[in-house]
Amino acid sequence: MDGFWKRYLRSRAGVFLLFLLSCAVFAAVFRLYRLPAGAAGYPALLCAALWLGALVLDLFRAVRKHRTVARLRGWEDLVSGDSLPRAVTPEDGDYQRLISLLREEHRLRETESAANLADMAEYYTLWAHQIKTPIASMRLTLQNEDSPAARRLESDLRRIEEYAEMVMVFLRLDSPGTDWVLRAYDLDGIVRGAVRKFSAEFVDRKLRLTYAPLQTTVVTDEKWLSFVVEQVLSNALKYTPRGGITIAMEGESTLVISDTGIGIAPEDLPRVFEKGFTGENGRVDKRASGIGLYLCRRVCTALGHGISVESKLGAGTRVRLELGREELRPE
Repeated sequence: MDGFWKRYLRSRAGVFLLFLLSCAVFAAVFRLYRLPAGAAGYPALLCAALWLGALVLDLFRAVRKHRTVARLRGWEDLVSGDSLPRAVTPEDGDYQRLISLLREEHRLRETESAANLADMAEYYTLWAHQIKTPIASMRLTLQNEDSPAARRLESDLRRIEEYAEMVMVFLRLDSPGTDWVLRAYDLDGIVRGAVRKFSAEFVDRKLRLTYAPLQTTVVTDEKWLSFVVEQVLSNALKYTPRGGITIAMEGESTLVISDTGIGIAPEDLPRVFEKGFTGENGRVDKRASGIGLYLCRRVCTALGHGISVESKLGAGTRVRLELGREELRPE
């Protein structure tokens, strides 16, 4: 309220000055006409009382208006109109008319934005579903072939499918109808399903996979956690030219996926979860979008899981998925 008092006194400085000038005029007139002190004192006291009463009333209204405005928490409260103080002065009315115009403009822009977002979501959803048809057809064509070229094509198809899935996840995360289903799942089933998708790439690139049964049950959403594990594995494969990948448990509820890849530069590590950030590794792989880990962080946050990355340049990367959360309960 300190700032309020300064602003209030500054805004009423003209009124105070006018009162003092009025008092000076009255005193000068009474002195010139040599009126008795009693005749001058009574009306002066009456005027002072009236002025003080008006000042108290004005101060009460100003404090109430200030507290009402101070309770506004943001644009949402401002556009609702219900929390605004009642207009007392013509200036209050002018400002509230301006706010009404802004509120209407905001409503129109929100409606337009929602319609554009719905159109975009519909288009990309249709695109993602349609692109799966040629992918499935090409995969069937390659199904009976086992050659280095076929395995490379299979890997490229998997990446195309991965990018299409990233589009769907990006759209679903902001959708009010996101289908979260939290249950107790066998973590081995989720990890095996993800590893199976990359089996051809492991074989073709002669990368080692170190994985033993995890024998762990987690409360999660199978589909969404599968997406996270697949993204982490995809990144590990993308930046691991030789050596291998290890999947293991750390403690009772932390899944660790580590690789022997090129690692992440120390200055890039704090930003790996930012949308669109690719860092130094983005110069190695021009196809990097900087969206994968960003989506992983958002999915993990929504599921109540944690995700963190440790890395040393030239010595590989470790991604920890903290899957144990007491607040999550199976349905």
